[in-house]
Amino acid sequence: MQSIIDRIEKEIASWKPEEGSQETGTVRATGDGIAEIDGLTGAVITEMVMFDPTFDRTLEEALKDSSPIYGLVLNLEEDSVRVVILGDASKVYEGMLVRRLGRLLSIAVGKSLIGRVVNPLGEPVDGKGPTGAKDIRPIEREAYGVIDRSPVNVPIHTGIKAIDSMIPIGRGQRELIIGDRGTGKTSIAIDTILNQKSEPKEKRPICIYVAIGQKESKTAKLVAELEERGAMEYSIVVTASASTPAALQFLAPFAGATIGEFFMEQGKDALVVYDDLSKQAIAYRQMSLLLRRPPGREAYPGDIFYLHSRLLERAAKLSKEKGGGSLTAFPIIETQENDVSAYIPTNVISITDGQIFLESDLFNKGQRPAINVGISVSRVGSAAQTKAMKKVSGKIKLELAQLRELEAFMQFASDLDSETKKQIDSGRRMTEILNQGRGVPLPFQMEAAIIFAATNGYLDTFAPEEVAEAEHKLQEFLSREAIGILEAIKESKEIREGTEKDLRLKLDAFVTRQKA
Repeated sequence: MQSIIDRIEKEIASWKPEEGSQETGTVRATGDGIAEIDGLTGAVITEMVMFDPTFDRTLEEALKDSSPIYGLVLNLEEDSVRVVILGDASKVYEGMLVRRLGRLLSIAVGKSLIGRVVNPLGEPVDGKGPTGAKDIRPIEREAYGVIDRSPVNVPIHTGIKAIDSMIPIGRGQRELIIGDRGTGKTSIAIDTILNQKSEPKEKRPICIYVAIGQKESKTAKLVAELEERGAMEYSIVVTASASTPAALQFLAPFAGATIGEFFMEQGKDALVVYDDLSKQAIAYRQMSLLLRRPPGREAYPGDIFYLHSRLLERAAKLSKEKGGGSLTAFPIIETQENDVSAYIPTNVISITDGQIFLESDLFNKGQRPAINVGISVSRVGSAAQTKAMKKVSGKIKLELAQLRELEAFMQFASDLDSETKKQIDSGRRMTEILNQGRGVPLPFQMEAAIIFAATNGYLDTFAPEEVAEAEHKLQEFLSREAIGILEAIKESKEIREGTEKDLRLKLDAFVTRQKA
């Protein structure tokens, strides 16, 4: 298996145009960002071409242009090729010379990209000068095979209590974040990036945020927040805004995966957020229709599933022989009216290792994050949880499931017995404990201590509406008076017998103080 992959990679690296094939062609027709070209008889799919207004210079001279216009070969037809223009299509005209570059679409990657904002071609857009990246890699490549992978068993902590306790995510996993517009999908991804600052520097993943079809103002605001919070020192932003051509929006996730793979192959961990793949699917549909490819369901082309699967399959945890690095993927999908049965959502759900479903009704009720625990799942599950989190989070899903069942029953029953009322209050307390605002991810050890307090009855003396304030006070109390206990949980990743005893004493002291 490995020898086949090595052979394919060598072929890609050493690929050269066929002898005797034409190196230049001319634009037959152009429109809507697509050019039809005559003469490129040896062109291959995903090869790069360059549009050159000057006929009497060499390829080397043409490549020295300050702002060359590139194209990407996507359709091979009987007597012509169709090319997607990666740049200002208004500068491309009929009769214009087109040169083959003799290489597949590639970008420059490297450690120097950390802290930078780049476009899908790897070019800087943050005004800080050249990136200095030198390692040229094809933007598309075959994913690692089964033999090269190892089981996903190391958690990536999001800092969000509801996710880390009930829907744990491992390094190398693909976890879909899905929900309607404005339900907090991006917030989960950004909080996860911010929370990596609490990880030890040597274990901290490199975070790549890919903004697809977003407003430039939104991306700029996000970059400013990451810089202000000190997260850009381990982050890279790839942006293809709503105003860029559809081709760049289609390529942006592949660029993010290529950058992430560079770090994975160095034996490091990387996290890539695709925000969002619905917009990539729309860009690909637009391109495909303009390329005259036949539309299928919901007007998407038939290979849209393959587009997303070959992107998301690149997320992996490599074996020790391959360096042990990992690439974790957070694809984001936007639904319409909570409809997860639409074409693109069902596609991506079937490709990923679980989904976090954010529901607009829960969001409107004030639940943050608005996770529907019933249909949210992690298919890696507790294999990617620390012993401490496994120990404290066992009861949570059961309590929330009982609450949902009893709330449905309450609609028909006017009078409740004391035991049922007690169960409902317990479920509401747990819901309040899992409520968490945007931009305040918690270190893993603090999450474990708070959930331990909630599941062991230390907050039962508070009414459900008082729990939020009590939790805030508990966080302050633990940060001030239980630093040693939190450090012990952080170091050992579990709550040992002695640590549990000390934690219970501290929680007793907290409850006594609050009663007084």
